[in-house]
Amino acid sequence: VHVLPKEIFGISTYVVAAFLLRWLPVWLVDKLLLICAWLELGSIQKYGIKRPAMGPLYLKNTLGRTPVLDIGALEKIRSGDIRVVPGIKRFLPGKVEFVNGETLDIDAVILATGYKSNVPYWLR
Repeated sequence: VHVLPKEIFGISTYVVAAFLLRWLPVWLVDKLLLICAWLELGSIQKYGIKRPAMGPLYLKNTLGRTPVLDIGALEKIRSGDIRVVPGIKRFLPGKVEFVNGETLDIDAVILATGYKSNVPYWLR
């Protein structure tokens, strides 16, 4: 899923996207949003966050995957307060093993499993 800034130049990212979609095709709005995201947030790949190959609005329209709006998590990741980890291979007593073989002692697991959005239906 794409991570976008909450605001672009002080305006809600969703408002900017909706405004641009009135005159521009989705693929071009996607490009502009990703450029703005890079300008506002910088490169997020170096923190282990992978950007999808398809644009944020294209993913929203085709698969219902809503972009994540950053409200401070990236700063916590940059500072080390939040750590991005690889996929989970299995849970062990008091630990988790990742697909890269690394294990980590844990107290709790927060599962961010997503949800099915109905936004594509009311955007049409």
